[in-house]
Amino acid sequence: MAAAEVGNRRTLRLVIEYQGTDFAGWQIQAQGRTVQGELARCLQTLLREPVIPVGAGRTDAGTHALGQVAHLHTHSDLPVERLHRGLNGLLPPDIAVHAVEEAPADFHARYSARGKRYRYRIRTAKSALDRQLVWSLYQHLELEPMARAAAYLAGTHQFAACCNQDPLPDHFLCHIVACAWTGDGAELAFEIEGNRFLRHMVRILVGTMVEIGRGRRPPEDMARLLESTDRTQAGPTAPAQGLCLVKVNYTQ
Repeated sequence: MAAAEVGNRRTLRLVIEYQGTDFAGWQIQAQGRTVQGELARCLQTLLREPVIPVGAGRTDAGTHALGQVAHLHTHSDLPVERLHRGLNGLLPPDIAVHAVEEAPADFHARYSARGKRYRYRIRTAKSALDRQLVWSLYQHLELEPMARAAAYLAGTHQFAACCNQDPLPDHFLCHIVACAWTGDGAELAFEIEGNRFLRHMVRILVGTMVEIGRGRRPPEDMARLLESTDRTQAGPTAPAQGLCLVKVNYTQ
């Protein structure tokens, strides 16, 4: 990607991985440790100017990322290779920067994005190593009805029944490109890719499909739920620690 400058201002794009266990989320807050705050602190040290990276989305407290994307503007001429090494040297162990690249001047991590992919992991058998990265749910779940329920999500739907409406979004329409459950018995994983996601949407979908996997409701309830637009008809919000932002998609 070629460099782009406005005057001597550069736009840089970062690809970031983090374990969200000990963070109060992505966005800087009055209290609590955040991913954005840790990045801003290290960027200011290296670039010698105040910099606030803008993320592709705000992940919640306890939620993880493999491919979060952020952009920033800087007047520093520090080469991207040195900035990349410097960030990984200064950042705490639960954040890793995979790439630092020059970006076009009009690139925006959030508004240039064309879609995202999320993964949600559930462990039905005890795991010591993965306990902070999965929903530890020591119950049998029937994968086949959960997969049937997920099939109803493909396409364009109103997801008002499957989101936290505080704050109220501009609209509830989302286009789901792909979604599927996979599993080997001890671990189940749900992957979903779409053009946009509402607050807590993936976690509410997972909570609803877990009820289906427990036999508490039929797979067809997912179709009725989407038509209802009623949040009270959906299942509980699944715990944050099972959710991971896998990738942000761009056209450039």
